[in-house]
Amino acid sequence: MVGIQTAGDRHRGHLGELGGKGAFLREIDRALLAGRADVAVHCLKDVPGDVPRPDELVFAAYAERDDAADVMLFPAVSKIRCLADLAPGARVGTSAVRRRAQILRLRPDLQVEYLRGNVDSRLARLDSGEFDAIVLARAGLTRLGIDRPGETLDILPAVGSGVLAVECRRADADVVDLVRLLDHDKTRRCVSAERAMLHGLQGHCNSPIAGNARIDRNGRLTLRGMVFTQDGSQFVHAQDSAPPDKGGDLGARVAADLLHKGARTLIDGIPH
Repeated sequence: MVGIQTAGDRHRGHLGELGGKGAFLREIDRALLAGRADVAVHCLKDVPGDVPRPDELVFAAYAERDDAADVMLFPAVSKIRCLADLAPGARVGTSAVRRRAQILRLRPDLQVEYLRGNVDSRLARLDSGEFDAIVLARAGLTRLGIDRPGETLDILPAVGSGVLAVECRRADADVVDLVRLLDHDKTRRCVSAERAMLHGLQGHCNSPIAGNARIDRNGRLTLRGMVFTQDGSQFVHAQDSAPPDKGGDLGARVAADLLHKGARTLIDGIPH
């Protein structure tokens, strides 16, 4: 195991100051390319859609998707257990502009404030009374074995939510073949649609873009996409479906539909 602390881990300010979520990848990419590591694991939602990946690297596997939901947690001593019960002006912590926009759509009276750090530090700040609620990914809580009361929010997840992407050097055929044993076909098909949509929108790290694909009971691949203003007061929505092997085409269509409805104006109106 090769432990790497990335610029995104070290920096405590806004990720936009480092050029976005790519700050979690650059040092890891260099370790792979230099041969200091053979395999890397990423939370796919942290892989930007507007920054080309190195041609020498490949995502050889997408592990089966965990629960992609966002969950709102409350201080351990609080009797409040749902978004609706928060008082006007309550402080909600999250690092995701996508979550911020959707929470403010539901509750424009709340104060949604920037919160970064590992899960333990975020929970500590919540329980100290600094926030009235925070929002985290359920998949991350589950992977860490953290089980505490909270509310699953009815908001659209980030592209790649709940998916671990396993990356290696394209030229290392034996390693690629080994890693591919971890690949989950349905997850890969869903991811292909979501990532194609994200690429088509060319959003930056401050773009409130949400997208989620699923294979329905009829075997069709369905993709929902949304783009918001930062305060959630304006948004565009698109949904379409396709055969499961046409994820790339589906993502491109949904992106085009969102752009036709004004997504470019919403994205370009938000500073990097």
